Amino acid sequence: MSCWGQSDMANIATDMSDGSTGLSKTRIIQIMIAVAVLLTAAKPILPDFLIRLPEAWIPPMAVWMDAIFNFIIDDLKLAVLTRWIAEGPLEFMLDTTANLLFGKRRWPNFEPIPWTAIAATAAVIGYYLGGWRMALLAGGTFVWTALIGQWKIAMQTMSVLAVAAPMAFLIGLFLGIIAWKWAWFDRAIKPILSVLQTLPFFTYLLPAVIFFKVGPTAGAVATIIYAIPPMILMTTLGLKKVSPEVVEAGKMAGCSKWQMLRSVYIPAARTEILVGVNQVIMLCLAMVVLTAFIGMPGLGAKLLAMMGSFKLGRSFEIGVTIVLIAVMLDRMSKAWVIKLPEHFERGTPWWKRHGYALATVAAFVAFVLIAQVVQVADHITRQQSFTQGKELDNLIKGILAIDAIQAVTEWLRWFLNVWVLIPFRNALLWIPTSAFILGIVTLSYYLGGKRPAIYAAIFFSIVALSGWWDRSVITLYAVISAVIISTFIGIPLGIAASRSDKWSKRILLACDTAQTFPSFIYLIPAIMLFGVNDVAVVFSIVIFTTVPLTRYTIEGLRTVPAEMTEAADMSGATAKQKLMSVQLPLALPTMAVGFNQAIIFAFFMVIIAAFIGTQDLGQELQKTLAGTELGKNIVLGMNVSLMALTFDLTIMSWAEKRKKALGLG
Repeated sequence: MSCWGQSDMANIATDMSDGSTGLSKTRIIQIMIAVAVLLTAAKPILPDFLIRLPEAWIPPMAVWMDAIFNFIIDDLKLAVLTRWIAEGPLEFMLDTTANLLFGKRRWPNFEPIPWTAIAATAAVIGYYLGGWRMALLAGGTFVWTALIGQWKIAMQTMSVLAVAAPMAFLIGLFLGIIAWKWAWFDRAIKPILSVLQTLPFFTYLLPAVIFFKVGPTAGAVATIIYAIPPMILMTTLGLKKVSPEVVEAGKMAGCSKWQMLRSVYIPAARTEILVGVNQVIMLCLAMVVLTAFIGMPGLGAKLLAMMGSFKLGRSFEIGVTIVLIAVMLDRMSKAWVIKLPEHFERGTPWWKRHGYALATVAAFVAFVLIAQVVQVADHITRQQSFTQGKELDNLIKGILAIDAIQAVTEWLRWFLNVWVLIPFRNALLWIPTSAFILGIVTLSYYLGGKRPAIYAAIFFSIVALSGWWDRSVITLYAVISAVIISTFIGIPLGIAASRSDKWSKRILLACDTAQTFPSFIYLIPAIMLFGVNDVAVVFSIVIFTTVPLTRYTIEGLRTVPAEMTEAADMSGATAKQKLMSVQLPLALPTMAVGFNQAIIFAFFMVIIAAFIGTQDLGQELQKTLAGTELGKNIVLGMNVSLMALTFDLTIMSWAEKRKKALGLG
């Protein structure tokens, strides 16, 4: 066991050397910490500009952004083009899917498809992809949605999803191919994709409204843009990984460039591309629910209204529907990823080669015909639905009114607010801006090295110059608080589960399922237990961020090489020694990915939590949706993105260095 400690110390010592200056990394860090502490302790006598930047020093970033967008909208007449797209082809596609799914009664005036036909079609496709269980999940989701009386609002959501997901896929595939083909484009687009993946969702909504008008069109555009980045990244990754032998075989067969792309590269990159499709579908569903904030009807709008009026039973029913749809789409798209194409012998009859397609058409036609004579098979009226919203409202209110539950939640709310959250928030706000930035830079330098430290200095300086420093610190306080609490839950849970194959599979399945839930869902238990306050905000983030921490702890510990644990056993190490000295050090690079995801998820969730009352950037972002403050919207979103990117770059840089030091990459 002693050799492990020596090698770790050698790696740390090597990492701490800094040849560019005469000082070691440790000495530089000590100096930076000392300066930060000195600035904080000397706050009463510091000049004002070191505590908070004076108002006169704050550049009018929002005004500049407004000027840029006004030039684009008014002078370049881009809004004319975007409004034509919104009111022309995009609205036509949305009206078509709306007519087919719930009967919007606009041109082209199609009759809505009966719910039974959609459920039967989904069941057959589910059976093709994953057998009876998948068929039951796919068909059962639509049966539940109809019987619970939520068919119309669910189809309003699905009608936008049916347009947004294919368009995001096609645009992402096209841009991914370009990024693979031309390295300069790949280098240019990667920083943009990094920013897009960390921008809060409110930042997508207002530009969509201004350029494409309120409602489904703006919702569809925001959803498409939000879902494109993973498709680009997965397409590029898949095409780069195509085996040279496969490429050589295509060239020897005399394929043209177009044939090589269509028949060699894309089929060989099928798995990665379909993983991108899965991510596109899930991001589209998550975003299309959140577009309720800009007038998008459907499940999100109904959930927003029910939560706003504290009708928790009805919120729960809608939440179950959203979760079922999310799980169904996730499971079916993942099954599509792993399902290999079927090959038939030459001469196989056409009906055998396309048996499932024929079964799908037959099921669809059969239930359309049945719906013509059986009213319930066509649509479920409000009187026929099995909704228990009012009863659930009364049940939940009754449970929450139990003295023991009230005593626990009130004590937790009091303890966390009075002794933990508010003091922590006030402490962060009390720190001078200069000391705060220096502290973040020191952390980035210690964990990631020079480059992340430089980025941290630039990014947090921009946040300070934006004029929204205090709101940004409050946002950061909620993120840090939630991630710390999640760490105390997720890591012990992951360690415990990793000791058993059975429990590892169960917890990972639960994590997979939880990660499919749209983030809105996590607000429901928070509001139910704690009402509307900081504790509810942090609690909702904790639920959301515990999942990646648990997942990557299990995966990190389960992938530790067996020979390392065997060596620890042979040296007589106890279970605790083996965990602390062998397993956790080797698992840390993988666990770092979980920390990174938890922080990014926390930034995402804290903005959504503005709905239940916060004083952070999310609240200000939400306010911008009521007007046309596009410049302010972009600046606020930029602040969230820059803070998230700082932690992302730092943690991933540390993970890469750790992998190299351990000989894992």
